[in-house]
Amino acid sequence: MSGGDRAVRIWLYVICALVFIMVMVGGATRLTDSGLSITEWKPIMGAIPPLSAADWQDAFAKYKQIPEYSEINQGMSLSAFKVIFWWEWGHRFLGRLVGVIFLLPLLYFWLRGMIAPGLMPRLVFLFVLGALQGVLGWYMVMSGLVDRVDVSQYRLAAHLGLAVLIFGYGFWLALGLGERTGAGTGERAHLRSRGLQLSAFGLVALIFVQIILGAFVAGLDAGLSHNSWPLMDGEFIPDGLGIMSPWYVNLFENVLTVQFDHRMAAYGLLVWVLLHFFMVRQTPELIDIPTGVRILGGIIFVQIVLGIATLLMHVPISLALLHQAAAIATFAAGIYHFWRLSDLSSHAAVPMGETVTGQAPPV
Repeated sequence: MSGGDRAVRIWLYVICALVFIMVMVGGATRLTDSGLSITEWKPIMGAIPPLSAADWQDAFAKYKQIPEYSEINQGMSLSAFKVIFWWEWGHRFLGRLVGVIFLLPLLYFWLRGMIAPGLMPRLVFLFVLGALQGVLGWYMVMSGLVDRVDVSQYRLAAHLGLAVLIFGYGFWLALGLGERTGAGTGERAHLRSRGLQLSAFGLVALIFVQIILGAFVAGLDAGLSHNSWPLMDGEFIPDGLGIMSPWYVNLFENVLTVQFDHRMAAYGLLVWVLLHFFMVRQTPELIDIPTGVRILGGIIFVQIVLGIATLLMHVPISLALLHQAAAIATFAAGIYHFWRLSDLSSHAAVPMGETVTGQAPPV
């Protein structure tokens, strides 16, 4: 691996870590009902918080004009407002920080010729996704400023989903800048890995869907109801899953259905990773891939346990944030496992013992 590739790779990992932190702060902002505390979007000047008593009174007066204050927080003190303000301000400040830490090193690496051919368009695309995330975040906040006391669960899911995609794409690009050492021996492993690649991609896709389902659970506060496990209302498949019309609205607006779907997807993930592990075990030529599957399966199991505990304890903030962190860790482990299997294709044409570096990673 060249020095330029190593520097760019470390930078991308730093960006991924910052996106992870931002997702966690965003989760805390949601759990503390802080997301509507700043009622304006000022991409530049908004980086400066209130600096005087008059500034704080002005920000508080604007908050008092939205339904969340009049219907839920009527009579809130200024000191209590400051608490929720700082959560939202911190979330937005992190977004600006990520943008700066992405753009300035990107320009430096580009001017120094340190970015591998073909990689620059992908990095620019990643930056554009980050900019769109900021716009989407404000679009989400707007949904709670007029007719609602919270943000739209649809926009919340889109906002979280794009953040996870940005994290995953940046992580994939960073992995592609590392040394290609292969994960198996011989053409037989390469050929057998094709079916496993498809299965691993399905795992990553299902993990992503599960995260989106979790966003709908959060957006509807669905974790604050049906706080029993494994049954819901005394049944494994409870009544009322499809009471809304048209039927598909239940998937996104019926609290019971949204929580039920989140549970079922978790069970599906556990079954899928177990079946995938048995598929890997049937390919002994794959040297260390089974260890990666065990790790992924272990993370999924821990994540399910955290989800159950969060539900049974009525969503304490600490457990809910740990559950969210484990979701991102699960997604990262799934991407890494899929990348290792995909790496077989690139490694097939490379003699054993050699590595290929400095190549732009595939999309």
